[in-house]
Amino acid sequence: MGLSAAFFDLDKTVIAKSSALAFGRPFYRDGLINRRDVVKSAYAQLMFRLGGGTDEQAMARTRDYLAALCKGWRVDQVQQIVAETLDELINPYVYAEAAALIAEHQAAGRDVVLVSASGDEMVRPIGALLGITDVIASRMTIVDGRYSGEVEFYAAGPSKALGVREMAAARGYDLDECYAYSDSSSDLPLLEAVGHPSAVNPSRSLRRHAVERGWPILEFRHPIPLGRRLRDRPAVPVAAVLGVGVTAAIGLALYARRRRIKAMA
Repeated sequence: MGLSAAFFDLDKTVIAKSSALAFGRPFYRDGLINRRDVVKSAYAQLMFRLGGGTDEQAMARTRDYLAALCKGWRVDQVQQIVAETLDELINPYVYAEAAALIAEHQAAGRDVVLVSASGDEMVRPIGALLGITDVIASRMTIVDGRYSGEVEFYAAGPSKALGVREMAAARGYDLDECYAYSDSSSDLPLLEAVGHPSAVNPSRSLRRHAVERGWPILEFRHPIPLGRRLRDRPAVPVAAVLGVGVTAAIGLALYARRRRIKAMA
């Protein structure tokens, strides 16, 4: 366990798509959802993102809709679908810049945590794909191996920051020394909870906040499958950096590069 941590939002920050919607096709194929559910889920996700996800009523509606949609699903069936389709649906869409930045934080001795409104059954395997064991994700109530239709914890908006603070208290992290990355203004509470926030591929609203507060703005543009990431490790995990000061990503990359050069000398 490290003395500090880096908290990463998932969708459009680490992966170039919605993790929840990514599994819509296999869920439909296996009879968990119908065509109408696919359309409604996509629409709900779009409205949430266009609105910045900051409206509490919108968050509550999204939470309740997803809870009702999943009611009665077998947990082991969901886990099996995710495991079988992870390589096809998620692996090719992981940003190379994000994967490199995650590795740099880990090399610096920090714990890395994925923080996502998607369900734990989806987020945890994605974390494992990236070498991450710690996640803060939405949890559904489970009764007799099936989702009950109630939400135990919805990891969105202020609840993300709550989950981060609880983990920090349990592990002894100094939040002033921690990092956070997100693309959405709905995650302002998460970003404000740490000493080193960065906006990644930010929405218009988050970009405005980041500029006003002098936060680094990172642009991730290159989703690359794991095999290619291992062959072509990017030296700098940031495609473009805007804002005041030198970003944590560049500092970490340069530090790692100096250590590699020293070791080869």
